[in-house]
Amino acid sequence: MPYSMTAFARQNASGDWGEAVWEIRSVNNRYLDINLRLPEELRSLEMPLREQIAARLNRGKIDAILKFKPAMVEGSLKVNLPLVSQLAIATREVAGIVHETTSPDPLDVLSWPGVIETPEIDLEIAGKAITHLMDEALKTLVATRKREGEKLAMIIEERCRTAADQVTKIRRRMPEIIQSITSKLRERVEEILIEYDETRLEQEITLLVQKMDVEEELDRLETHIIEVQRVLKQPGPIGRRLDFLMQEMNREANTLGSKSAHMESTEASIELKVLVEQMREQIQNIE
Repeated sequence: MPYSMTAFARQNASGDWGEAVWEIRSVNNRYLDINLRLPEELRSLEMPLREQIAARLNRGKIDAILKFKPAMVEGSLKVNLPLVSQLAIATREVAGIVHETTSPDPLDVLSWPGVIETPEIDLEIAGKAITHLMDEALKTLVATRKREGEKLAMIIEERCRTAADQVTKIRRRMPEIIQSITSKLRERVEEILIEYDETRLEQEITLLVQKMDVEEELDRLETHIIEVQRVLKQPGPIGRRLDFLMQEMNREANTLGSKSAHMESTEASIELKVLVEQMREQIQNIE
């Protein structure tokens, strides 16, 4: 069953350790590309979190953002007074140069990085909670990717059935097409020449029929269509294999068009190439 690479998940939780929110976005990518954004105080969790993501996902560009707010206990709000003093001195020095007499707003001072000291975090407790929350977010993400993958599979299956109909149609019509072309060729020869070598004409017609023979291309197209339908039911990552099959189908459709000597086979070739391109666009999002 295919999984889409496009999805979004959001999970939040809170406890004695604080509050956390995970937001995970996934888009298509050739490989697994993980981009983690963590608060500086939780950087030690980066490698375990990367391994956690890699264990659940195989392909896609993953943007995982953690918003964390540590728990505030009574007496935990501390002001870095030495830093405040340094800021006050620096403010007075600048005011003396630019002749600014307005005093700094205390709230502006409090918002300066490092003025309010961050309470110490219990990394063991917070880490377990954040890891568990990541697991819940990944479950949601994988479930979304699965639902989207099922929709993509239905679209590809429909295109495969249409492509198979085109192959059946052109296979059924090829004897009539060849007969029609050879008959017209004989008529034109008879119109142009009074006498002609029947053996030579038969040889030329045989060569023409051989050039128009697309039985091998039709057989390969049928085989590729069956293989696509089989791969869609396989577990695990299948996107790259499906993309390869689309390349092969497109090659056969092009050959069918190059051998075409009749409007119907040309139209079938064009329709097949359109269907292959439509499937390829969907397959780009499959893991």
